Amino acid sequence: MSIKAVSPLKVGIVGTGYAATKRAEALKSDARTELLVVTGNTPEKMQQFCQTFAVAAVDSWSRLVNLPELDLVFVCTINRDCGAIAKAAILAGKHVVVEYPLALDLKVATEIIELAAAQQKLLHVEHMEIIGGLHQAIKHYLPKIGKVFYARYATISSQHPVKCSWKYHRAMFGFPLAAALSRIHRLTDLFGTVDTVTCQNRYWHGADSDYFTACLCNAQLNFSNDIVAEVTYGKGDIFWQSHRTLEVYGEKGKILFIGEKGTLITEQNQIEIPVTPRRGLFAKDTAMVLDYLFDEQPLYIQPQASLYALRVASAAQESSSLGKTIYLT
Repeated sequence: MSIKAVSPLKVGIVGTGYAATKRAEALKSDARTELLVVTGNTPEKMQQFCQTFAVAAVDSWSRLVNLPELDLVFVCTINRDCGAIAKAAILAGKHVVVEYPLALDLKVATEIIELAAAQQKLLHVEHMEIIGGLHQAIKHYLPKIGKVFYARYATISSQHPVKCSWKYHRAMFGFPLAAALSRIHRLTDLFGTVDTVTCQNRYWHGADSDYFTACLCNAQLNFSNDIVAEVTYGKGDIFWQSHRTLEVYGEKGKILFIGEKGTLITEQNQIEIPVTPRRGLFAKDTAMVLDYLFDEQPLYIQPQASLYALRVASAAQESSSLGKTIYLT
């Protein structure tokens, strides 16, 4: 695909939360873009967003994506709606950047990627963890631990009290490992293709069964290169302490990350793994998108990589529903 954008690129944002705010900050600081409009689900937040960034508001995402003056749309809204918005924006002739997941349904995500290719429009599904310091440090130190045979990645988020928000709504948030797709994508980026997936998922519900107060999802991934990996994602009010742990075991050592603190453990010694801070990743990702559109500089990721991670997440959902191992190959 050959795309050569003309400055200033006219941009709209769907969403007014944290990701949308970070995108707006990056766009406002780049002379190649002009942020024109925003839409959101909460009138008060939308008004504040418009005042902060001096942009206009529109009353629906369908209206925003069809504005003829826009060239590029950032989709930074609830997981359930991302696929429909991205598809509509591409059909309206816009380039699209969407925060993962592209869609909660694998078939829908596949259709959107095919549509973007047919329309010769950029579709960028961000996975900025891949360009983050922690992931790059793991890649750098992997050769030092020899042949990898096991990995464990656990993310637990304690929340007290749990607010009745879309992040705790089963349909709006989606299946935990699809909603938190970066957990799987980090592993597939490191270790390649997956043969089988076995998964268990549990919800704790409040008075309204559409909302949950906690979830715990655990999947075992058996990779084609004989690596076994476990990924655990949990959040809510049954947990009393938050933590993130990533362990990679090799025949000559181990890589351990607790939060952002990394350690290389071998027979000889233990050394600290330096990690570039996470700060600035939204700006970096946004700049790379613009570099691609204006100068055809290659992006760090293709949407097919995100789609494959979603395929593994969909297999995990099927496994948890049927109570059996799902074969991908």
